[in-house]
Amino acid sequence: MKGYINHELADATGVYLCRVRNPRNIMWRIYISVCLIGILVWSGCDPKEQQGAATDDKLRVVSTIGMITDVVKNVGGARVEVAGIVEPGVDPHFYNPTPKDVQRLGSAHIIFYNGLHLEAKMGDILAKMSENTLTVAVTDSVDRSLLLTPQEYDGLYDPHLWFDVKLWMQAVEKVRDVLSEFDADNTVLYRSNAERYLTKLAKLDEYVKSQVERVPSEQRVLVTAHDCFNYFGKAYGFEVRGLQGISTATEVGIADIQELATFIAERGISAIFVESSVSPRSLEAVKATVKSKGFDVEIGGELFTDAMGNEGTPEGTYIGMIRHNIDTIVHALIRKSEL
Repeated sequence: MKGYINHELADATGVYLCRVRNPRNIMWRIYISVCLIGILVWSGCDPKEQQGAATDDKLRVVSTIGMITDVVKNVGGARVEVAGIVEPGVDPHFYNPTPKDVQRLGSAHIIFYNGLHLEAKMGDILAKMSENTLTVAVTDSVDRSLLLTPQEYDGLYDPHLWFDVKLWMQAVEKVRDVLSEFDADNTVLYRSNAERYLTKLAKLDEYVKSQVERVPSEQRVLVTAHDCFNYFGKAYGFEVRGLQGISTATEVGIADIQELATFIAERGISAIFVESSVSPRSLEAVKATVKSKGFDVEIGGELFTDAMGNEGTPEGTYIGMIRHNIDTIVHALIRKSEL
């Protein structure tokens, strides 16, 4: 994999550490240690006491990415108070937890994260928190035979499985099971909420498939800033290309831009898509390079990829995010053919 990050397995919990080949890595470890000590002082109690069985108070849950936060809200309902760490428009591949984040993590009953190296720079803190707090990767229960291992990712799994709605439904089931086991008195509530949400997701999956049918098969090519749509492509019949690799930590060079521009021009691709959590500059450079080759390609719109939209907007929910993405993709790809 291109870039400077080397992911290593930290322990049997499945939490991965991100070891940056940079002297500042030592300072980052010191920072983590100071933050964790601060949590213990702030809490004024043994952190193991915070993991006990739930009381009449709400369960305190902390999640990493917005897609997980949305799952917890739907499954936990009013019984759960959930705080997400990664804000809308922020790239989780690069995100370093703030002292406030660490404080939230330290006071949680349960921590949910995606896993599969998505939250690479949070690895040290998640590993430390798992010593005293139930810390769960929502992808843990997904059948590994269904996960993708693109060649450029050095044998590691692609973490972006929320783009296959059916696969993401397994993450919902994981959250349901964890909440039910931790807070057994409210199992019926969690299972009822999960069943209702899973029914909505099944309908969402059918909606995506119906929209895809509007795009002629030869036009089903999705070009984005980084290679995060592999699960989408496999599930819904798209060829996908990303300027960067699976992680946005990879670097983009002139050769990468030239190669992608040639691909677009030769295939006659009508639209490419920027991402809400990735700078559009590189894809704008691709567009200009394509034009220099005698072909025009449009920026078809902005897709939500590693982060959802703002809270209170349709795109601020998982279902709204997926509907926005497929509607944007389909509209852009069929627009020229309908002119």
